[in-house]
Amino acid sequence: MFSRLRAATTPCAMARRSLHTKEKGKPLMLNPRTNKGMAFTLHERQMLGLQGLLPPKIETQDIQALRFHKNLAKMTDPLEKYIYIMGIQERNEKLFYRVLQDDIERLMPIVYTPTVGLACSQYGHIFRRPKGLFISISDRGHIRSIVNNWPENDVKAVVVTDGERILGLGDLGVYGMGIPVGKLCLYTACAGIHPDKCLPVCIDVGTDNTTLLKDPFYMGLYQKRDRSQVYDDLIDEFMEAITDRYGQNTLIQFEDFGNHNAFRFLRKYREKYCTFNDDIQGTASVALAGLLAAQKATGRPLAEQKVLFLGAGEAALGIANLIVMAMMESGVSAEEAYRRIWMFDKYGLLVQGREQKVDSNQEPFTHQGPEQIPKTFVEAVNVLRPSAIIGVAGAGRLFSQDVIKAMASINERPIIFALSNPTVKSECTAEEAYTLTEALSEQLTDEELAQGRLYPPLSNIREVSISIAVKVMEFLYANNMAFHYPEPADKNSYIRSKVWSYEYESFMPDVYDWPESKVH
Repeated sequence: MFSRLRAATTPCAMARRSLHTKEKGKPLMLNPRTNKGMAFTLHERQMLGLQGLLPPKIETQDIQALRFHKNLAKMTDPLEKYIYIMGIQERNEKLFYRVLQDDIERLMPIVYTPTVGLACSQYGHIFRRPKGLFISISDRGHIRSIVNNWPENDVKAVVVTDGERILGLGDLGVYGMGIPVGKLCLYTACAGIHPDKCLPVCIDVGTDNTTLLKDPFYMGLYQKRDRSQVYDDLIDEFMEAITDRYGQNTLIQFEDFGNHNAFRFLRKYREKYCTFNDDIQGTASVALAGLLAAQKATGRPLAEQKVLFLGAGEAALGIANLIVMAMMESGVSAEEAYRRIWMFDKYGLLVQGREQKVDSNQEPFTHQGPEQIPKTFVEAVNVLRPSAIIGVAGAGRLFSQDVIKAMASINERPIIFALSNPTVKSECTAEEAYTLTEALSEQLTDEELAQGRLYPPLSNIREVSISIAVKVMEFLYANNMAFHYPEPADKNSYIRSKVWSYEYESFMPDVYDWPESKVH
């Protein structure tokens, strides 16, 4: 946890590079992008009008981080921790990302899932300072002027939500802003994306959550969610406004839209804009990576897996379609790949001719039913005998003891992915899965379990992100898809040179002497 903390008592050393600023005095301290707290050097304080506005001590960032960790350790309530951590972001951006990277395994569940779900549900009650860009349906026709109000001129990544399907919590309306804010925190902490190039956006078209419409602290429009053509026109206007100001290559990530709109907008915009839907495509890529890694653990190739989903919404369909693509790449026909994937939703197994309607996105995974149609998920496991179950229903502990034990009886090494979040909505815990699949837990030591993990440790996420970026870069150049030339010879070094750093920069001007002969 304190691996980066050095018990230094000397004044903060000159930072790694200088940063020019026109701000002086109190505004410099009130801006989280420039504030360093007591880490401003003596010369900075004197030249920037800060002398006397801070206590005399000059601190290192290490001491500031140590103070944060000690204060956080005194707190037990997750929401209290969230408020404290995000308060640091509002005051000192560099320190916020420093402490986040110090202990990302412990702090990520507070900054993002599962605690961010609780924070969203209480957003109006814990509100301190606005973050991101709020666009309402009442602003239609004027979205470009609103986008122009954002102070940053070089945004590269936008995360946008309309708050209709926040995690597994449902329609939270404008309270959903906590999701884009939290997701972009991960962009910076995990991948080193410059925070000033990130823009969180919440589009408010109302909410169907009657509790929020009665909440005096609710911060959005007090109206039912608009589902008319006006909503579509608003999203069109938003996409145009973002790309008009920041360019066609600006990444626009859709987050936590309702199922129907998520698929519609992905189909509508994917060929025109640089966009993706995290719930459909992001979740899918991570899940597929886990299945590919599981090949080594189970000794069974992906093409031979039979997958049963609990849930048949956008996450399930996104993962399933990507699995089909991967199977086809390995030589399996499309027909066979689809046949290996089954889905079970709140009405039961997706089978042809069932009473409840199946939408067009689900049709490829709707099969001729078995002779005895299972009525419960555990019955579906026993009848279909899948090698993998993937939970994306967001309905809580539906991977019961019976389900997990059934998977263990069918498979020597069952694959169990409980992907719903927040934690209270997940299908089971990892501990339950390990404990109840007795064969697995008895045959493997703790060390072997650790070595057999399907994903790299979260503590190594920044290095993993850099490695992925290098692989993507190599692919682009190898396939003549890159637009940055000349091609960097050392791609790893090039990527690292672009990574944002939490280290404090110097605000001292570039001061130097001329040769004596030139001034006389």
